[in-house]
Amino acid sequence: MPPFEVVSEFTPAGDQPTAIAELVEGVNSGEQNQVLLGATGTGKTFTMARVIEETQRPAIILAPNKTLAAQLYGEFKGFFPDNAVE
Repeated sequence: MPPFEVVSEFTPAGDQPTAIAELVEGVNSGEQNQVLLGATGTGKTFTMARVIEETQRPAIILAPNKTLAAQLYGEFKGFFPDNAVE
């Protein structure tokens, strides 16, 4: 399996670097539950992609409906073109 490497023109900005660092720390310390909260358009999907990249661990992404699931699929497929996104 190729390493997880985010392909994006974006770089973390605003609260994203802190959120990424705290989420990565939580994953690495074995936290079972974490929440990433943000308004629409604040970069939550990009933030999660960066967490996946930094932890090098596969993830299961859940969505409450098919429309959002399709949107997330497209975004993660774009962020990780060399990895299986299904």
